[in-house]
Amino acid sequence: MKVHIITTGGTIEKVYSESSGQVENVAQKIDRYLQSLRLPGLQIEITPLMNKDSLLMTDDDRERILNVVESKLSDGPVVITHGTDTMVETGKLLKRRLGELAFPVILTGAMSPLGFERSDGLQNLTESLLAARILPPGVWIVIHNEVHDVDRVHKDRENARFVPS
Repeated sequence: MKVHIITTGGTIEKVYSESSGQVENVAQKIDRYLQSLRLPGLQIEITPLMNKDSLLMTDDDRERILNVVESKLSDGPVVITHGTDTMVETGKLLKRRLGELAFPVILTGAMSPLGFERSDGLQNLTESLLAARILPPGVWIVIHNEVHDVDRVHKDRENARFVPS
């Protein structure tokens, strides 16, 4: 089975920059982590689209995401790595504009960057790959061992999790 992964940045892809002393989006790194997983029978195609904090995403960025998702959905599900702050906004746009789907579209991200101690990034990515294989067509947020319909969820910033709306 083929699963498309579209990377857009967000915390899941952030790295610590020694020069600035901050955590920043610098380069796509999902492929390194996928190599550490055992995924028999799964063909993964990665499309690095952008590497932005989702708070900096524009309407044009969301249109780019939509266009790439549309181009990939003909032959398999799509997983989008995305910053958690505006993940629901992007998901709702996709649900509104994609129309009838043959495969699921999954958005996932992390509260702590991949590679950091106690990061939730690899767990969320792995769960999203499984969800892409078993969920029905639709637009979903898969994070922290939970699946949410994009129309019925919001980010609880105080508790760093997604909860039903």
